[in-house]
Amino acid sequence: MTHTIKGAEIARSIRTRVAERVAAAAATGRVPGLATILVGDDAASAVYVAAKRRAIREAGMRDVHRHLPRHATQAEVAAVIDELAADPDVSGILLQLPLPAQLDAAPLTDRIPVTKDVDGLTTASAGRLARGERGLRPCTPSGVIELLDAEGVELKGACVAVVGWGELVGRPLSQLLLRRGATVTVAHEFTADLAAVTRPADVVVVATGVRGLIGQEHVKPGATVIDVGIHRTPDGLTGDVRAAELDGIAGRITPVPGGVGPMTIAMLLVNTLQAAEWGAEREAVPA
Repeated sequence: MTHTIKGAEIARSIRTRVAERVAAAAATGRVPGLATILVGDDAASAVYVAAKRRAIREAGMRDVHRHLPRHATQAEVAAVIDELAADPDVSGILLQLPLPAQLDAAPLTDRIPVTKDVDGLTTASAGRLARGERGLRPCTPSGVIELLDAEGVELKGACVAVVGWGELVGRPLSQLLLRRGATVTVAHEFTADLAAVTRPADVVVVATGVRGLIGQEHVKPGATVIDVGIHRTPDGLTGDVRAAELDGIAGRITPVPGGVGPMTIAMLLVNTLQAAEWGAEREAVPA
C-alpha cells in the first residue's frame, strides 16, 4: 500500500511553530515583515502573491506590499527594491516572477540584499549554498527536505534521483541533498533512458514541468516519490508523475495538489522569520 505524504498537514505544523516564534518576538517589540513586489496584472502571479500575503498575516508578521503597473521601468522597480532594502521593518523581500517582458529579472533579483533574500534566488544566496555558508535557501527545495525529514526518510547514504535541472528547484535541491549525505544523480526530460537513472533510486524527486513524465517503469518498489510539478487540466490539477500507476509500487508519494505546494509557502515563512532573527543578531553585535 503506497503511503500518501500529507504535505498540507506538515506545512500547517510548520506554520503553527512559526506563528508561535513570531508571537514571542513580537512580545519583545520585534515583528518580522515580508515585502512582496508585484509588477503588472498577471492573474496567476496575483493569486500567488495574495496567498503569500495571507499566510504572512496569519503568522502575525508585518505584510508590506508594492504593486507596480505593467509598464514600470527597470529603474522604477529597482528604486522600490532599494527602498525596501533600507527599511528596518522589512525582514525579507520577494520579487514575484515572472516579470513583464521589458524588465530584466536577474539584475533586479540580485539587487535584493542577501540578508533579505527570502526566495534564496540571488547570485549571492546561490554562492552561499554552493559553499555551504549560512544563508536563506530556496523555498521549494527546502520544503522537499522538510517533507522527507517529516516522513523519516534517511538521506545519508541514500541514492536520490533529481529529475529536473532548473535553478528554482533541481539545482539547489541537489546541493541540499548532497550536504545531507545523499548520493545524487541529476537527470531531466531529455535524459536518454531516464528509467535507467531513476529506477535504482531510493528517492525520486521530479521537477521538470512535463506532465506525466514519470510512471511505473521509472520507480522501484518501495521508493519515495516527490512530485514538484503542477499542471491544470480539464480534470483538475496533476503533476509530473503518473501517480495512479505508482499506487502499490512507491512506498511514499506526494499528492498533487496538497504535497509540495503548501510547503513552499511554509518555508517562505520560515525564511522570513530566520532573516528577522539573523538581523537581530547583527544588530546586537557592537560596531
